[in-house]
Amino acid sequence: MALEAELSGSEEAVASPDAAEYALWLGDDALILAQQLAGWVAHAPELEEDVALGNIALDLLGHARSLLRYAGTADGRTEDDLAYWRDEPEFRSAWLFEQTNGDFAKTIARQLAASVYQFELYEALRSSSDETLAAVAEKALKEVDYHRDHAVQWTLRLAGGTDESRRRMIRGLSDVWPYVDELFRDEPLNDRLEGVAVRPSTLRAGFDAVIAAVFAEAELDVPEGFVASGGGREGRHFPNLAYALAEMQVLARQHPGATW
Repeated sequence: MALEAELSGSEEAVASPDAAEYALWLGDDALILAQQLAGWVAHAPELEEDVALGNIALDLLGHARSLLRYAGTADGRTEDDLAYWRDEPEFRSAWLFEQTNGDFAKTIARQLAASVYQFELYEALRSSSDETLAAVAEKALKEVDYHRDHAVQWTLRLAGGTDESRRRMIRGLSDVWPYVDELFRDEPLNDRLEGVAVRPSTLRAGFDAVIAAVFAEAELDVPEGFVASGGGREGRHFPNLAYALAEMQVLARQHPGATW
């Protein structure tokens, strides 16, 4: 199957510089989270979770490919150029997606926040005046719906399991929650892309409503504490991103132009 047939949006569409920057935001979020989740393959607590987390990672990689491909149309770069040949300051992922896997409970806590946010995002982005972004969102929403359900069910299972699993779930949520606020901060780019991009602050109410329902059923409290400064949209990143990129990019950089 031709690559174009696997990706969402028009093959001929060319992104404006601002639309390309926005596509990088979303594409980098999906790419980095996919890279993180891939680390669980053959290491998850049960075989079914090896498969589930691997499939979620592949879904996210597909979203990243569509978004990075579109971003690259603005200046003639390919999705591989953007994935493998940018350095850390050129990435635009938010800090939540850059958090380490930690134990399984922390991964689920990160996945809960990420998937609830992405569901709200793609649901709204389906109405974008940019046909390519709207098409990507339409396809991604169906997959993120499963990601969200998977994270919710594991949150309930861990919170309602043993004393140890509940303790780890609470600790995992505390570890990732400082990085949630960055997802909902409006940036100047949003002002320039009115009708094209989704304004992050408009997603917060829907996110909070879903999280409140999950936490009520799990008898969990929303973690309190510091709020991270963030800065991923401007190229300022959590220290762990450098290690994730080194692992992801090493083959392409050691063997440039290689094919198989």
